[in-house]
Amino acid sequence: MDRLSTLLKHFNLHASTFHQGGFCGTSDMDGQYSLGHVHLLRSGRLRFRGKQGQVTELTEPSLIVAVRPQAHQLLATEADEAQLVCATLQFEGGANNPLTLALPDFIIKPLGELQGLTGTLDWLFEEAFGDECGRDVILNRLFELMVIQLLRHLIATQSIGSGMMAGLANPQLSRALVGMHSEPQHNWTVAELADRSGMSRASFAAHFRQTVGVTPADYLANWRISLAQKRLREGRPIALIADEVGYESPSALARTFRRKVGTSPRQWLQQQPAG
Repeated sequence: MDRLSTLLKHFNLHASTFHQGGFCGTSDMDGQYSLGHVHLLRSGRLRFRGKQGQVTELTEPSLIVAVRPQAHQLLATEADEAQLVCATLQFEGGANNPLTLALPDFIIKPLGELQGLTGTLDWLFEEAFGDECGRDVILNRLFELMVIQLLRHLIATQSIGSGMMAGLANPQLSRALVGMHSEPQHNWTVAELADRSGMSRASFAAHFRQTVGVTPADYLANWRISLAQKRLREGRPIALIADEVGYESPSALARTFRRKVGTSPRQWLQQQPAG
């Protein structure tokens, strides 16, 4: 059972490296343009200020990730001798897709706690501070790989206490979630999802809501609407989308879409920024 591949197939990420080397001064990330950010502190000291103004002192090699657009600052003096590698992140399906919404605003971790990422990080730093041809393209791919490995780490260590990622970290609930992710067109029932999880119907429903934060039916509807939004952005006709995400007709999809989003699919699409 692969808990991440289906998610990443629908909401894949693309990284673009924009800094490698020494850093001194103040860098403001304004949280616009539907971009997240990754900052890797290779050596030296760095101060990170989040959107609420709180400051975190980083005194060892560390990772900072904002998978969604989030205003933040990086600060360092010349004496800090900070060495940074930074990239932007952009997810298919928009910045507020189910994968990014399941993660905290900021993930800040010392690299020493991320043993499963050591090989990728070593390679990334070698490329960033080297001068081999193709460096930029390799760095972008390594950042993407690193984020995927980070997601794997968060699931394996049960680092997130609630929501989809907590459900995926649960050996029983993850079977139901992977089923819904992989086959949104299937007419899932709570009894069928409970059986897939090896639990009674009542126990499954209660445990799912306590862990994920919504009922199984609401989760399935939210997942389907997220997929529909992605397909609308891609220009697919709503009649095809309805069939692909488990609705018997375009009008049935439109009713659920309006209930969840507050507008019709057409109105929602018109409100999306170009590009």
